[in-house]
Amino acid sequence: MQSWRIDAPGQTLVLASEGRTPVAVYWGPSLPEDQDLAAICDAAKRDVTGGMIDALPQLSLCPEEGDSLQGQPGLQAYRDGAAIYPRFALVAAEEGVFTCRDDALGLTVTFSFEAQGAVIAATTKLVSDHKITLHHLAAPAMSGPQFAEEILDFSGRWIGEFQIERAPWRAGTHMREARGGRSGHETPPIAYFPETGATNTRGTVFAMHYGWSGGHVMYADEQPDGRRQIQFGHATGTRAAGHEFETGTLYLAVSETGLNGCAVAFQRHLRDALITWPHPDRPRPVHYNCWEAIYFDHDFVELAAIADRAAALGAERFVLDDGWFGKRDDDTSSLGDWDIDPRKWPDGLTPLIDHVQALGMVFGLWFEPEMVNMDSDLARTHPDWILGRADQVEGRQQRVLDLSNPEVRSYLYDKIAAVLSTHDIDYIKWDHNRLLPVADAAQGDGIYALLARLRTDFPQVEIESCASGGGRVDAGILRHTQRVWLSDSNDALERLRIQHDAALMLPASVTGSHVGPRHCHTSGRTHDIRFRAWVAAQRHMGFEMDPRDLTDDEAEVLTRVTAWWKANRDWRMDADILRLDAADPSVISEQQIASDGTQFVVFAGKAASGGQNMPRPLRLTALERNARYKVELINRDEANHLSRISIPLKEGPMVLTGQQLMQQGLILPWSFPDRMWVIEGTKI
Repeated sequence: MQSWRIDAPGQTLVLASEGRTPVAVYWGPSLPEDQDLAAICDAAKRDVTGGMIDALPQLSLCPEEGDSLQGQPGLQAYRDGAAIYPRFALVAAEEGVFTCRDDALGLTVTFSFEAQGAVIAATTKLVSDHKITLHHLAAPAMSGPQFAEEILDFSGRWIGEFQIERAPWRAGTHMREARGGRSGHETPPIAYFPETGATNTRGTVFAMHYGWSGGHVMYADEQPDGRRQIQFGHATGTRAAGHEFETGTLYLAVSETGLNGCAVAFQRHLRDALITWPHPDRPRPVHYNCWEAIYFDHDFVELAAIADRAAALGAERFVLDDGWFGKRDDDTSSLGDWDIDPRKWPDGLTPLIDHVQALGMVFGLWFEPEMVNMDSDLARTHPDWILGRADQVEGRQQRVLDLSNPEVRSYLYDKIAAVLSTHDIDYIKWDHNRLLPVADAAQGDGIYALLARLRTDFPQVEIESCASGGGRVDAGILRHTQRVWLSDSNDALERLRIQHDAALMLPASVTGSHVGPRHCHTSGRTHDIRFRAWVAAQRHMGFEMDPRDLTDDEAEVLTRVTAWWKANRDWRMDADILRLDAADPSVISEQQIASDGTQFVVFAGKAASGGQNMPRPLRLTALERNARYKVELINRDEANHLSRISIPLKEGPMVLTGQQLMQQGLILPWSFPDRMWVIEGTKI
């Protein structure tokens, strides 16, 4: 028997083979370097009822249907209309790459593993000597934890992204599939597998993220004999017939410190290893986006006045949103006609850019390149470039361009490049506001190709992935972009929860969060500026309202919170986001801790009325037990007059040990719902 190990910080993967496709005999917390792998393999053996096998459990990296498998096979394909049933044999293994071959069928499958920071990245590649139709190809399949009772994955919708779903492990298959042509509001490609009793801060947890933007499927199988296995792959049946196929990258994480350990592994990998930053030495700039101030009504004088006000509040990047091109007066026309509208901009965008830059801000611009309106010159000239049938149901008054067509990509590149090469543009908000009419993986490959070409030729331009908010948030798109618009909801209460749950994957530096208008148009709610500002300050901060409508008090608060964000952004944009276990379910809280552990900030949001009169203690996490920390409630001036009891945190700074903060916790002042407490901590 042959065996191999792959290590990343915090986790070890051990693979073994008896001449067949390798099996993951161990995936879990790190093993000692001198661990005897033969003993690991022996410990993994189990006698399967029925005598079918009596050696390694044959739920391999690519489970084979020919083995009388009762669960999901890792490969389903057809040749000349007939299903094929491969039997692979290992032919080569070197440095995390395992090649298996079925000579009779002319199939070669290669599994690749690489430690990337704190995660293990895994892919599967299939090559066929003869043309085949592929229905399903799994990234390397992993064993499911035997000591787990539930599966945590995500659902969501527009303005309601990243909603955690809990499903029990049970006999049969738990399946989640996104078939809208993007990673999706409804099924983001990430899942957590906590062992029984695990929380945000404690216990053993396994997690997987499938880094692909074009639709995916997850299977979590439990066999009648109790074996469990988890697979991710492209959405089923979405690829054209061919000879070569490759999965997206599956990222693996393991934690002994609860959900947070896996979350931090994903956050660090995205921030430090995967994303290419156009200006790595520049602080993340405070955004201003004019969408909710002007919509399609573009006027230089008005926008210049708005820019003046935004800069005075602390904005450092001004983004001109939808409406600058074609004859775009509403959302029914001109997508695809990416020429500056001379009616609105007779002198082009340069006067506005010059004004913005004179205020000390950089300039950003909105595009939605993958889409087209039927009322556009492009649709009238090239109806053949539109994806799907002619009588399809439209979404948001628009259709989708076929990005698998090189001519379409060349057209879009030329149009975007013409704007970028003639204007000083620092940032693109890249939108994607409808689902695909058909599930087609070639569309995902096409958008990657277009983005890669633009990134090569315009490496100084930052790109944000927006898909009606958080409809395309994954490691695949973040290989080509540097920011995600997490939700179209600027409702601070909604955002508090969305950001908290998305932190199971996303670091603060890539997560856009804006202070919206006093009255939120997506929820109808009205929130105090303090709550709106502090929620936005949890992530990459920005504003998205007409700043001229702010009262003097609102302007003062927003200026002050923005100044605090700027003063702390250098360490916070590299900080780990740790979700806290709040004893009070009405509190949504997190702790952001510096990479060197010397400082932290706690955001404790009151999302609802509590179940008791007095606030419950809030435990912190990941501190040095014997170290002493100075902790201070920096917004204690926001305490309500009904909070009359004198508690130490409300009176001024305190000095406590890490053990006290993690065991006894902090008593926060009483507050109404829709408020945020912010506590700074410094190691002394």
